[in-house]
Amino acid sequence: MYNEEYKRWLAADLADADLSPELRRIEGNDEEIKDRFAVSLKFGTAGLRGVLGAGTNRMNIYVVAQATQGLANWVKTQGGTQTVAISYDTRLKSDVFSKTAAGVLAANGINVRIYDAAMPVPALSFATRYYNCNAGIMVTASHNPAKYNGYKAYGPDGCQMPDQAADIVYEEIQKIDVLNGAKQVSFAQGVEDGLIRFVGDDCKKAFYEAIESRQVRPGLAKTSGLKLVYSPLNGSGLVPVTQVLKDIGITDITIVPEQEYPNGYFTTCSYPNPEIYAALEAGLKLAQECDADLMLATDPDADRVGIAMKCPDGSYELVSGNEMGVLLLDYICAGRIEKGTMPKNPVAVMSLVSTPLAKAVAEHYGVELRSVLTGFKWIGDQILGLEKKGEEERFIFGFEESYGYLAGTYVRDKDAVVASMLICEMAAYYRATGSSIKQRLEEIYTQYGRYLNKIDSFEFPGLTGMDKMAGIMTELRSNPPASIGKYKVTKAVDFKKSEETGLPPANVLLYELEGGATAIVRPSGTEPKIKTYFTTLGKDLAEAQAQKDELAAALKPLFS
Repeated sequence: MYNEEYKRWLAADLADADLSPELRRIEGNDEEIKDRFAVSLKFGTAGLRGVLGAGTNRMNIYVVAQATQGLANWVKTQGGTQTVAISYDTRLKSDVFSKTAAGVLAANGINVRIYDAAMPVPALSFATRYYNCNAGIMVTASHNPAKYNGYKAYGPDGCQMPDQAADIVYEEIQKIDVLNGAKQVSFAQGVEDGLIRFVGDDCKKAFYEAIESRQVRPGLAKTSGLKLVYSPLNGSGLVPVTQVLKDIGITDITIVPEQEYPNGYFTTCSYPNPEIYAALEAGLKLAQECDADLMLATDPDADRVGIAMKCPDGSYELVSGNEMGVLLLDYICAGRIEKGTMPKNPVAVMSLVSTPLAKAVAEHYGVELRSVLTGFKWIGDQILGLEKKGEEERFIFGFEESYGYLAGTYVRDKDAVVASMLICEMAAYYRATGSSIKQRLEEIYTQYGRYLNKIDSFEFPGLTGMDKMAGIMTELRSNPPASIGKYKVTKAVDFKKSEETGLPPANVLLYELEGGATAIVRPSGTEPKIKTYFTTLGKDLAEAQAQKDELAAALKPLFS
């Protein structure tokens, strides 16, 4: 079956000149052909994501056109403005894929609002809402290595598409022939026909104004003298992040030169993910040279941000996503109470795999903290629930441990632009008061206890990887552990059982252990990985780390 599909592609007159040479190169190689054609990339709530190349199991203009035709079929049943917003990051072929999608939508009589240059996830979410669109498309593979690209679909509220709509789109996609089933006009023809229009300056201006309105202490940054080193990691964050920072008065910004401009090959870091040290290495070196107060990096689609903070001895320390989530929650709560801008009955939201330290901080400030499933769409869903009651102003902050943050309801996905602004404002505030982010973090640990949050990942590559992951999760459900290492399991929660959790079903297992530690096992929704999340609490870091090491060693054999 897959060989026939391969031959069909090989014989076709393909519009992308990169694809035919690749197909000829693998002729006679069954494994390579099977890898590209045995399955199709599955469209889900996270859209599509895969390796660039030829075939149904790769990201290319044909798979993008097929997915967009499926989306168009759904949009045509929705009434409304019959409009879709499109943005794209700096990855290889992101601009090509976005124009391909626009051409398919235009051929279906659907209006398109597309950015004229690479812009991040939050800008797409904002444009979707600003133009009252039926849907949005973001062409990106987030922080994956350079060989990947992807396609995220958004609903009319600017949040990633919910399961029900994604299932309908997937059903439609399966009816469409990948090579010639999508209706298409050229991008130029769509523009000429008036169906494809660029996002206007009014929308861009409104986006920046919405972000800047989330300042906690407006005007404070102008006089702080904060020195910043920033890396957009060759992605889409450069323009919006520097624009907003300059608007609020942070002008001493040194950009990491080799990571400043678009480069989809990400030649300075093979994995452009601000969660990992290698991605921040060039920036850290520059921060040392500049004696910067802060080093900040956003990922290619600028929905995540990572930082390194300056320590009293002049060294720089990376801040985890959990630590930054807690720091921002603490800063926003304290600042808004001080300024009299805290809403009545404030709500913050975090993913269930994020640190329990946030619960202690929220309780201290009288903020309701809600825990939701992993994936920022669930934080967006909480905002939508408040919005339906006319109470969206109650939402003050949302975060997940994987470096995603949002303050405000103007978008419904994580926003590294507003997070960058608030991190810099927070750093400026502590600098102005003779403190620092590092000092405040230590104060938080002293006040609430030394929490440690660590993640281990286990990869399962190849076509059998997903089956192995499913088998491991089935085994854990069939034979739940009574203890992990020397720590007895006091409570096991299976998030597939929504009647017990009150949340939509999810493939997540949580183990509460004697002494207060927790271990969570969760397969990734976008990569062939199982992740284990550990939270330990000790009298100091060494004790918390020793406990984590023991728990990790006890669980590791399960994933071999």
